[in-house]
Amino acid sequence: MLDTPSPSSPPSFFPRPDGLKLAYRHRAGTGATIVFLPGYMSDMDGGKAVALDRWAAESGRAMLRLDYAGNGASEGAFEDGTLASWRDDALWLIDSLTRGPLLLAGSSMGGWLALLVALARPERVAGIVGIAAAPDFTEWGFSEADRAKLGVEGRLVEPTPYGDQPYVTTLGFWESGQALKLLEGGISLDCPVRLLHGQADPDVPWEIALRLAEKLRSSDVQTLLVKDGDHRLSRDGDIVLLIRTVASLLDHS
Repeated sequence: MLDTPSPSSPPSFFPRPDGLKLAYRHRAGTGATIVFLPGYMSDMDGGKAVALDRWAAESGRAMLRLDYAGNGASEGAFEDGTLASWRDDALWLIDSLTRGPLLLAGSSMGGWLALLVALARPERVAGIVGIAAAPDFTEWGFSEADRAKLGVEGRLVEPTPYGDQPYVTTLGFWESGQALKLLEGGISLDCPVRLLHGQADPDVPWEIALRLAEKLRSSDVQTLLVKDGDHRLSRDGDIVLLIRTVASLLDHS
């Protein structure tokens, strides 16, 4: 099940038990497998994921990139997805395609999913890197008016600066997120965790990184704040920081 694609090669596909095909790119290599978990309405071909994969290729490191159902090249409808179903998509591909230790790198919602994946497979996860990680954003990211509209209309449609398509949130996704909140209690993970967060992030307050660091049981947690960093953290210097952080964790895993 291992392949060594170039960044521009077509993705591979792996069927879920229900037959829906999930897109992925799996690079063979040494050490823990880096798994990149994209953010909401994002995919495995974003700048950070591609840059990390290019570094993995140059360094001989194993890496798995993936698209949740309804995202990127994967089959399915985006609005059918929930936080739980996308967690399960990631777990299905991880369990089916990889062996041994994992280093999870999650961007925004992907940072929340990285924590949920780690909680489901604690024995395999050697480290986590959160990039503007957004755990519990269904709780702190929605106003009372938003929640009321979701309850009445079943979906919320908002403009976004990150793409041509509007930002759509379904009631099903919101309810799934509320059922999987992490910041209200302790998070029983003991692996090393690195949290990269821009203090100029307009979408996920940088204080969320501090709350997350406090809630994690692990004693090996570091929060790295980029004073002028935005939500994406995809500038050249941000990418250098991400790769340096991942490389350091891999060297000590």
